[in-house]
Amino acid sequence: MDKNEQLLSLLQAKKIISADKAAEIKKLILKNKESLSSFLVGQKIIDEEKLTEFRAEVFNLPYYNLTNEEVPEAILNFLPEEIAKTYKIVCFGREEKVLKIGLVEPNLKAMEAINFLTADDKSQVKYFLVSAAGWQKVFKQYQKIEQEISSALEVKAKEEGEELVTVKTDSEEVSAEDINSAPVSRIVSVIIRHAVEARASDIHIEPYANDSRVRYRIDGILHTSLSLPKSVHNAIIARIKVLAKLKLDETRIPQDGRIRLVVNNREVDFRISTLPLVNREKVVMRILDTSKGAPSLEQLGFNKLALRRIEEGSKKTSGIFLVTGPTGSGKTTTLYAMLNILNQEGVNISTLEDPIEYEIKGINQSQVRPKIGFSFASGLRSILRQDPNIIMVGEIRDEETAELSIHSSLTGHLVLSTLHTNDALGAVFRLLDMKIERFLLASTLKTVIAQRLARRLCPHCKKETKLSPDAIAEMTAELQNAPAEVIKQELSEFSTPEQALAKYKIFQAVGCPRCENTGYSDRVAIAEVIEINDALRELINNGDQNLNIEAVKKTEEFLSIKQDGVLKVLQGQTSWEEVLRVVES
Repeated sequence: MDKNEQLLSLLQAKKIISADKAAEIKKLILKNKESLSSFLVGQKIIDEEKLTEFRAEVFNLPYYNLTNEEVPEAILNFLPEEIAKTYKIVCFGREEKVLKIGLVEPNLKAMEAINFLTADDKSQVKYFLVSAAGWQKVFKQYQKIEQEISSALEVKAKEEGEELVTVKTDSEEVSAEDINSAPVSRIVSVIIRHAVEARASDIHIEPYANDSRVRYRIDGILHTSLSLPKSVHNAIIARIKVLAKLKLDETRIPQDGRIRLVVNNREVDFRISTLPLVNREKVVMRILDTSKGAPSLEQLGFNKLALRRIEEGSKKTSGIFLVTGPTGSGKTTTLYAMLNILNQEGVNISTLEDPIEYEIKGINQSQVRPKIGFSFASGLRSILRQDPNIIMVGEIRDEETAELSIHSSLTGHLVLSTLHTNDALGAVFRLLDMKIERFLLASTLKTVIAQRLARRLCPHCKKETKLSPDAIAEMTAELQNAPAEVIKQELSEFSTPEQALAKYKIFQAVGCPRCENTGYSDRVAIAEVIEINDALRELINNGDQNLNIEAVKKTEEFLSIKQDGVLKVLQGQTSWEEVLRVVES
């Protein structure tokens, strides 16, 4: 019996899976060419740490949980970083002459490498089976950003022959040697690499009176990553300007540029923006990892009503489909998820974007460049000559783009775009403000999504909590005003709002090493979707003063953003505090 068979038998003995399920799993992993462990964890059949514990039993090895382990540098460095990475092993402890080595997979070559390294000091080795997540957590300690930056700064100090606290005057120019020096290049590389690994969307490099601060925006929130000596700030900014082909000697006005770099063996784009401040320039780098695939609508977390409305709206052959919300609310990502569904052999899809955030095979994607006259409006005119079926316009920013989008939809094209409004119905009034005729708007607007992105609770550390009476009352009121049938689709055991709030567990953020002690990891969409039906078209066309949410509720099932947020809280996906933060901001 091989190890997979043994593991499946053990899981059956532990009542985690049935014999039928084991047979089904064997067929699926063979078909998908996937490892048993990754399948079990990916399908949420079992937690990774618990699975590793059972695997250790199969391999007759002790199990060790490394997910919360901080390993002393001297012990960690017993194994060179390259060996730890190649064999997925790590040294995490030492007692007298016994070394504790964690392995993700029992590997003869890994053991041979360790035996070679321990031959000189005659250490004994005790092997433990560890999870991939636990190994990754400890392995990252080789690459702590503070250590890498400190090392680079020490080299720079030696090159300059001066103390790191020495500050250059504002009038002093940055030399070519400073800009291209290995330490400065390494500092910039480390800042960028750690940002990409942390899933950051933006990097902020900000000058202060006595130092320079680096912050990453992760899941919509800025976090300070490290502080740098003021003496290296100008050189770092200059290095980024060189990479982005910006003017080095221009520090009085803002500049914009782009960089494409290879980070961890994949191409990543960066949009660079400089801004002169009272005490030197600030740089913001927007990270555009186009190699990552766009998530699906289900992965984004849309509720069943929203998914149904989006699917119905995307099946239309003409008309306007809008996604609204503030900056950073995931509007463009939702459009990409829709494009993935619409991307079929028989249709021609063209996009106008600023910037291109994901590259999708089979879609004609174009980057607008307003500085040279290639705007959304001019690009839309050109795309109409490209025989498109579906057009995606990154954003309707002005009256001209709005008018062209409406006329494009009238001539048999499905137009997808975004607007900056707080709610779905606000899109109607925004387009009317852009001088779109009521009868045109009524006949072309098909579906509107308004959305926010709430941070997901970290599944490894979230903790059950009790809300205040005021919070319970507010959530109860939201559920009372929501359609019961829609709620039942999301909460299978729903009967009344009071019963739901008593029955379903509510969680709060805590913080652990896996989520960088934030309590959150990744984000989930909370949204409202309006389908423009005949009754709403009549209200728009007639300029009726009664065009409001109450009118929408009379004509179709409607779940507001806040009501969807309540459902996400009861499903354990996010916290009530997070819903209030994104809805009321």
